[in-house]
Amino acid sequence: MKLKITILLSIFSVYMFAADTNIIGHVVTTISGEHLPFITIMVKGTNKGTATNASGHYILSNVPDGKQTVIAKGVGYIPLEKEIIVSKGKSNELNFEVSEDLVQLNEVVVSSNRSETTRREASNIVSIMSPKLFETTSSVCLAQGLSFQPGLRIETNCQNCGFQQVRINGLDGPYTQILIDSRPIFSALAGVYGIEQIPTNMIERVEVVRGGGSALFGSNAIAGTINIITKEPLNNLATLSNQTNFIGGNNPDVNTSLNAALVSDDNKAGVSLYASSRHRSAFDADGDGYTEIGVLQSRNVGFRSYYKTSRQSKLTAEYHNLGEFRRGGNNLDLPAHQADVTEQIEHNINSGGLKYDLFSTDYKHRLNIFTSAQSIERKSYYGAGKDPNAYGTTDDLSSVSGAQYMYSLEKLLFSPAELTLGGEYSYNKMVDKQLGYDRQINQTVYTYSGYFQNEWKNKFWSILLGGRFDKHNLIKNPILSPRLNLRYNPSEFINFSTSYGSGFRAPQAFDEDLHITAVAGQVQIIKLDPNLKTERSNSFSVSGDFYKQFGKVQTILLIEGFYTDLNNVFVLEEDGVDADGNSILMRKNGFGAVVKGVNVEAKVMASSKLQLQMGATLQKSQYKENQQWSENPNLTPQKNMFRTPNKYSYLTLTFAPLKQFTMSLSGTYTGKMLVQHYAGYVAEDAEITTPEFFDMNLRLAYDLKIRESTKVQLSTGVQNILNSYQKDFDKGEFRDAGFVYGPSLPRSIFVGLLLKL
Repeated sequence: MKLKITILLSIFSVYMFAADTNIIGHVVTTISGEHLPFITIMVKGTNKGTATNASGHYILSNVPDGKQTVIAKGVGYIPLEKEIIVSKGKSNELNFEVSEDLVQLNEVVVSSNRSETTRREASNIVSIMSPKLFETTSSVCLAQGLSFQPGLRIETNCQNCGFQQVRINGLDGPYTQILIDSRPIFSALAGVYGIEQIPTNMIERVEVVRGGGSALFGSNAIAGTINIITKEPLNNLATLSNQTNFIGGNNPDVNTSLNAALVSDDNKAGVSLYASSRHRSAFDADGDGYTEIGVLQSRNVGFRSYYKTSRQSKLTAEYHNLGEFRRGGNNLDLPAHQADVTEQIEHNINSGGLKYDLFSTDYKHRLNIFTSAQSIERKSYYGAGKDPNAYGTTDDLSSVSGAQYMYSLEKLLFSPAELTLGGEYSYNKMVDKQLGYDRQINQTVYTYSGYFQNEWKNKFWSILLGGRFDKHNLIKNPILSPRLNLRYNPSEFINFSTSYGSGFRAPQAFDEDLHITAVAGQVQIIKLDPNLKTERSNSFSVSGDFYKQFGKVQTILLIEGFYTDLNNVFVLEEDGVDADGNSILMRKNGFGAVVKGVNVEAKVMASSKLQLQMGATLQKSQYKENQQWSENPNLTPQKNMFRTPNKYSYLTLTFAPLKQFTMSLSGTYTGKMLVQHYAGYVAEDAEITTPEFFDMNLRLAYDLKIRESTKVQLSTGVQNILNSYQKDFDKGEFRDAGFVYGPSLPRSIFVGLLLKL
């Protein structure tokens, strides 16, 4: 009886499969004919899709009958569209041959105009950082990878706690807007340590837009925008990895990560999971008993998921939690207040978001509704001289909600166009209590925003005109931030563009203001001038992209000129001491500043076996009038901005002589720059010109195939091979912890293990 039932069920299932309207086929590369796994197959204008299996084949079920356009796309490959007449109740075969996109011209980005477009057709320059770049450069967190983009530079600002910031085109960290999945929930408090707190295993890609972006993303997007896109569930997978660095050859920094993804057979739902932990021991470079790199212990866990509620709609959810402890100074085994100098911080961060996408069958109408939030709880001790009152707490809540509508017009006045309208409400509440220093910041910031833009475009050119109104509660009148972008493509291989954008920063506390530095055995506190005015900016850029293929070798050359004019620029000046003898820095308005320069980037991709990428920046950053930062009469006021070298560059080179073996060389160059040195360890405030630094890294990796679906990668290498590292740190209790510059690590070795299932 059981046998009869089994036979009947088998016949029924075969009959049902045959009755379905399916598309079947495979995806191979054009060069080798090798079958490609995990390539996404989608029916254009719908949410109907699937992915190729481990053997490169796919089955797309329940496809609407009639004429359909099917798209094959995958990371690192040029998307390919094919038309097919689907016959009802039959299986239809459709095969694809796709080409590698080694220079990422056809990579889809969202940071150019808040909607999906390819880099080739983007209205302005969007740089992409992929997981491959993080792997090549042995980066375990976002901060370590950001330097490998033109115009970007990472610097460490504190020997005790390791406070880092990213500079775009020479401007300080607070001038950059950091987004998580396109939402501005990365608050001022998150900006203090945030770029080091984001592990690379949660990142799908990072999009970087240089230049003023307030017309798109609101305040603070003056230097540029960094958009962190979290891991998307594209196919079923599981990976486990560990990379252990030995700082200075001895002090371990252990990084372990786990990733998993599960996608339904019909591609209707999926979830991507990620988790990581990090345990870094302290490093003392000069043997004085005080850290140059502090202790760090962190763990991170999160997910991103989607559910296609219909063929024309999709719901996406994202959440992650971070817990971190870091400490620097001396006597790390004692309670914080029993050490001579201690900076100790504990974080508990929760972030999440929801997004609902709805679009018409012809994809002309697209609606996006979203909400995101981030909560931060911070316990801190910033103290010197065994002060028992230097403990503090900070609570921070950020949220943003809004909607965006896009309409594709066949013709508006003189050309096809895409209209975008949107509105959002952002909110931030921060309570920072440092009662031992009589400092309490109770800051509430909220902004009502509305934005619009229209882009006329065709194959050869585009004109984008837009603007954004922001009503900020700390600014009396609404602020209009206009935007204009022009793109011209005289051929498929040449792209010229020019852009203008404005930006602003409100008179509020930013990341550096929430950090307290130990100087001369006391602490240095930043306060805001009660008359602080809004800072405004105007940014201009002109660029040329040149693409050329020589046989199988793909090349690209980017040349970009930039100019940013700042008015009411925020500056820091010494403002005496408080009743407890702590040094006070006052944030005031300066007259203005100008930052200008050129970014150059080149890529030579011979194949997946040999790839070269390099970039350089030449720039000049100056205030419009001389600035006096110190009360030392022996220092002459000057125009040059501190900590901004006039030249810096990067390089990545990957060579795979064997299919299983890869060698990667990467590095950065930082030119001379002027830094401040506060009195304490030295007799009086001083200005120091730093030496040049060449930070070169080598990575060797070997892949082992255990089974068809199981791979192991072994890796090892050296970071900062030349040991190009600061040699003149201050020593002892009275050091200036902010007198730190150059590469963040001395010569260090690492070993790694990656398991893919």
